Amino acid sequence: MSYQRFAYVYDELMSDAPYHEWVQFVKEQVNSYSCCEKDNLTSPRLLDLACGTGELSVRLAAEGFQVTGVDLSADMLMVAKQKAEANGLEIPFFQQDMAELEGLGKFDIAVIFCDSLNYLKTEQQVKDTFHHVAEHLTDNGLFLFDVHSLYKVTDVFLRETFALSDDTISYIWNSFPGPDDYSVEHELSFFVLDEHSGKYDRIDELHYQRTFPIEQYSAWLAQAGFKLLTITADFDNGDPRPDSERILFVARNIKKPSL
Repeated sequence: MSYQRFAYVYDELMSDAPYHEWVQFVKEQVNSYSCCEKDNLTSPRLLDLACGTGELSVRLAAEGFQVTGVDLSADMLMVAKQKAEANGLEIPFFQQDMAELEGLGKFDIAVIFCDSLNYLKTEQQVKDTFHHVAEHLTDNGLFLFDVHSLYKVTDVFLRETFALSDDTISYIWNSFPGPDDYSVEHELSFFVLDEHSGKYDRIDELHYQRTFPIEQYSAWLAQAGFKLLTITADFDNGDPRPDSERILFVARNIKKPSL
């Protein structure tokens, strides 16, 4: 399937994603912790990791951030570039693995949203990502990210079936226990209308996600040279609860780590 059609599927399925909440979360944390008190006060440099088709990158750039987007998928990045151009925005995009990030310069803020960190398969990849993010942040720069809670992986996803059906796209989504602690495998079958033939194409995908306890993420942040500022859940600014699904972290870069 061409990247244009995959992007259509992706953006269609993400139409209900909390993009507005992510943007507001970034703005609130920047205001709360004054990470940009120097010459970038009005236009902070922001690194959007795992940016996908660039929807959040475009929204953040429209809010005045100097955004740079990074994603592992070249196809996604092609769509992101087209989306930025269509909105009259100049956003540089780079194809890199966030666990091997290098050479992008310094930023005031780095973000990893939409549970993208949960696609990393090993503890070492998460730790490497934190270290590389620290290397790309200015002194006192902010690092914001979200992850699935343990509850979401073990109680919401596992052995559940989700489905969607409309005129142009449908899917069946089955979730099964993954091979590691707090991991899940998503088996997805998409049925996408080909407007030329009037027939539906089937696309099958397998996605693996893994999360870790809050205490583990906190320890890895400290090891990478971050000071943990807040941990909240589900955009309500409160402490995580036993049934919280999205855990949000805010940390400040306080020293230069060594890998």
